[in-house]
Amino acid sequence: MSARETTAVAALATGIRNGERPALAGALNLLDDQRDAARELAAGLLALLQSEPAEAGAHLVGITGPPGVGKSTLGGALIKTWRQRGARVGVLAVDPASPVSGGALLGDRLRMHTDGTDDGVFIRSLSSRGHFGGLSAEVWPMTLVMKAAFDIVLIETVGVGQREIDIARLCDTTCFVAQPGSGDSIQALKAGILEVPHILVVNKSDMGAVAERTRTELASALCGEHRDGHWQVPVVATSATRGEGVPELADKIAQHYQALGTTLAGRRRGYQAYWLLCRLRDEFGEHGIARLGGEEALTAQLRAHYTSLIEQHETLRRRLLDGVN
Repeated sequence: MSARETTAVAALATGIRNGERPALAGALNLLDDQRDAARELAAGLLALLQSEPAEAGAHLVGITGPPGVGKSTLGGALIKTWRQRGARVGVLAVDPASPVSGGALLGDRLRMHTDGTDDGVFIRSLSSRGHFGGLSAEVWPMTLVMKAAFDIVLIETVGVGQREIDIARLCDTTCFVAQPGSGDSIQALKAGILEVPHILVVNKSDMGAVAERTRTELASALCGEHRDGHWQVPVVATSATRGEGVPELADKIAQHYQALGTTLAGRRRGYQAYWLLCRLRDEFGEHGIARLGGEEALTAQLRAHYTSLIEQHETLRRRLLDGVN
C-alpha cells in the first residue's frame, strides 16, 4: 500500500473502534469488494484490527433455527434488552439467496423493528450467496470488523433447516430457536442439532400448552453437559412479540459467555482456522488441504498463528497455486 492508503486504512480502523457508522459501512463494503486493490486495503485493515488479542472485542452470539420461527423478531427483542442494559449491538443478518436470480430480499432490518435513530445499533444484511450451513463466506471477515466496534455482535442465519451448524463454529454462544407444535424438537433429535447450541429457545410461548409441551420435550432430550463441557444447556421459553422471557434469555447468554473464561481465545483462533479451511476446501478441494499437510496439522498451524485473515488466506492460496504452476 502507498503511504496515503496506509494512513486512510489506519483512520478507518480508528473510526471502527470508535463505533463510527460511516467507518463501519465503509469497512464492510470494502470486505465485500473482491477487486485486487480492495483486497489489499482490506488485508491491511484486518491486520490492524487483529493486532489486538483474539479474545478482545464483542461477545459473538448466533441465532439459528427453521424459517418462520421468529428469529428476527427475537433478535429485535434481544437488541432492545441489550440496549436497555447499555450494550452497543452490531448485527449481521444472513438472508437466503434466490436459486434463480441469486438475489436476496435482505429484509431483516424491517423484521427486527429496531430504532433507526439509535447509534448504538448497526445492522448489516447480506446474502448467503448459495453457501450451505446457513451463513455466507463474508460473515467471519465482517465479524472481525463488527467485534472491534460493539459489545455484542448478533449473527442470524438463513434458517434453511437442519444443515445450519456453521454458526456454532464462528460464534461464542449459539442459540437454537424452536417453534411450538411444529415437530422441531423431534427433527432436532433426528438431525443431532441438540448437540450444537449452547441455549435452546422455545419462541411463541404465548401459544400456551403447545409451547410448554415443546419446551418439556427439548428439556427431556438433553443429556447433561454441552459437548464443549462445563455448561448445562438451558431451555428458555420466550414470546418475542410480547417481550416475555427475553431478559431471561439475555441473562443465559451472558452467563454462557462468562463460563467460557480462559477458553475464549482458543475458541476464536479456531473460528478463523475453520473459516480458512472452508475457503481453501471450496477452491482446491480435499486434495489442496492434503497438500498443505492435512486438516489436523493445518488447523493446529492456523490456531497457533492468529494473524490477518486475508493475508493468511492469500499466503495459503499462493502456496497451492505456485505448486500447481
